[in-house]
Amino acid sequence: MTAVFPTEQLLLTSKSARRLYHDYAAEMPILDYHSHLDQRRIASGQPFRNLTELWLNGDHYKWRALRWLGVDERFITGDASDKDKFLVWAKAAPAMAGNPLYHWTHLELSRYFGIEERLTEDNAEAVWNRANERLSEPAFTGAGILDRFKVRAVCTTDDPIDSLADHAAIRDNPAIRAKVAPTFRPDRILDIRRPDFPAYIAELGKTSNTAIEGLPGLLAAIDSRIAFFHESGCRLSDHGFGELPYAPAPESGIARILKDALGGRAVSEADAAAYQTWLLLRLGERYHAKGWTMQLHIGAIRNNNDRMSALLGKDSGYDSILDYSLARSLNGVLNALDREDRLPKTIVYSLYPYHHELIATTIGNFQGGGVRGKLQLGSAWWFHDQKEGMIQQLKALSSIGLISAFVGMLTDSRSFMSFPRHEYFRRVLCGLFGTWMEEGELPMDYDYIGEMIRDICYRNAEGYFGLLE
Repeated sequence: MTAVFPTEQLLLTSKSARRLYHDYAAEMPILDYHSHLDQRRIASGQPFRNLTELWLNGDHYKWRALRWLGVDERFITGDASDKDKFLVWAKAAPAMAGNPLYHWTHLELSRYFGIEERLTEDNAEAVWNRANERLSEPAFTGAGILDRFKVRAVCTTDDPIDSLADHAAIRDNPAIRAKVAPTFRPDRILDIRRPDFPAYIAELGKTSNTAIEGLPGLLAAIDSRIAFFHESGCRLSDHGFGELPYAPAPESGIARILKDALGGRAVSEADAAAYQTWLLLRLGERYHAKGWTMQLHIGAIRNNNDRMSALLGKDSGYDSILDYSLARSLNGVLNALDREDRLPKTIVYSLYPYHHELIATTIGNFQGGGVRGKLQLGSAWWFHDQKEGMIQQLKALSSIGLISAFVGMLTDSRSFMSFPRHEYFRRVLCGLFGTWMEEGELPMDYDYIGEMIRDICYRNAEGYFGLLE
C-alpha cells in the first residue's frame, strides 16, 4: 500500500500557526486577481477529457522539472498519449522532493479528488482511473471548480483586441456564480520592436474602428478599448517588462518613433524605451481615471533556448530571472504619474528577489490618497511562489512597509488545478505569524492576529480591487 502524504499540518510547524490557519485562514474565500485561465472553459462548461488535460497541459513548472530529469520531450509537450504523459509524471513525482511541485502535487490530488496517497509509479494507474472517473461531474467543469474553492472573483489576462465574448457569456449565465473579469494586457501595443507591430496596430485600429496613423489615433484606439474593457467588468491592467523603462522624451520624438515603426523601419532600443515610457505614462493616467489597478511584472528574460523555442514556439518553459537595475526607473515612472496626481493603484512584482526591499522603499514614497496600501509589493511571483520565496517577500514587506495592508496571493496560472496555491500561501503566512507569536514578537492574541490573517487572505483584496461592487 502506498504511504499517505500528510497534508493536514503541512508547513504549520507551531501550535500558533496551526490555530491561525485552521481557525482563521482555511475557510476564507479566494479572490484570484491575476491568472491566465482560459475563460472559454468557464463559459462553455466543457468537461476535461482526462487528468492530463486538467493538470499537466500548459504547466511550465512541471515541464521544466521533467526536462531536468531528462524525460523525452514527446512525454512533455509532444505526441505521446495523455495517459503516457501522466504515467511519466507519476514516475517522476517522488524526485520532486524539496521542490514546491512535491507539495502542490499532493495538495492538488487531495483537494480535488480526495486522493491522500503519495503519487508514485506504483499507484499511477489507480490514480489515473480514480481521477478520470470524476471528471464528468459538474464539480470538475471550470465553473464548478471555482465554486468548489470558493472563488469569489478571478481575473483572466486579455489582449486589448480581444472581443471578450466569453466574458459576456459568463456574465449572462446565472449558473456561474464567480465574477470572472478580464485584465487589460497591452504588451503588444508597447512592444514596438516586435516584427509584427505594424500588423498588430492595424488590427487594433480595426477592432476600435479608429484610423491609427500617429499618436492621436493610437490614444483614441486605446481609449476605446479601455472603455470597452471597463464596461465588461475590467478593473485591472497588467504589463510585462524585462527591465522597466524610464526614458522621458518630447512627444514630437515619440511621434517620429511611432511613424518609423508603422512604416516598417527598425526601432532602436533607446527609441523603444522612450516610446514605452511615454505610452506607459499615458496608460497609467487612464487607469487612474477609471479607478483601475496597474500591475507591473518586471524581471523575466524569456525564450532563452533558441533550439527548443524553434521547435516548440515561445513561452514553452525556457524563461529565467533577469538581473537588472530598477530603482531609478521605478521611482521615475511612479513620480511622473504622481506629479499630476494621476498615479493609479499599482502593484509591482519583481522576478529578481533582491529587489523586494528596493520596491518596498520605493512604493513607500507614493502611498496615501485615501487608499489603504495604494501601492503594493506584489506577491512572490513565478519562480518564487514557494515557501522560501514567499517568506522573503513577506518579511521584506513587513519590515519596510505594512503587511497588514497586503492584498495577498494569486495563482498566475493557466491550470484549473492551481487553486491550492492559495492554501499553500496561507499556510506559509500563518507559519510566519505563528513563529512571531511563539517567539514573543507578537502577542498571543488570536483574534487580533487572526483578523489580520483574514484581511491578507481575502478582505484586503476585496476592498482594493473593487471587482465585486
